[in-house]
Amino acid sequence: MPKTKKEQQTELDGVFVFKLVLYVLLGSLWLKVHSDGMSTGVPIPIGLVVGLIFTSHEHFRIDRKIEYATLVLAALIGLIAPYGLFVGL
Repeated sequence: MPKTKKEQQTELDGVFVFKLVLYVLLGSLWLKVHSDGMSTGVPIPIGLVVGLIFTSHEHFRIDRKIEYATLVLAALIGLIAPYGLFVGL
């Protein structure tokens, strides 16, 4: 039985762009933990983990492949870029 227009759930373009920006921001967040004896920190992709959890529980989904690709690409860029949370232990 074909769906009627009322049954189809469509998103506005602004919601789609907002989700992509949210995934880029989440994916690019890394936590770097520094110890006293280490010159560089150990990077932990907290934004990627939070983004994957958010993507799996989202009610209105865009194509999951696009969401996952955006998160992974943002995580790789966030690893290289010099921003994030730095914790010294």
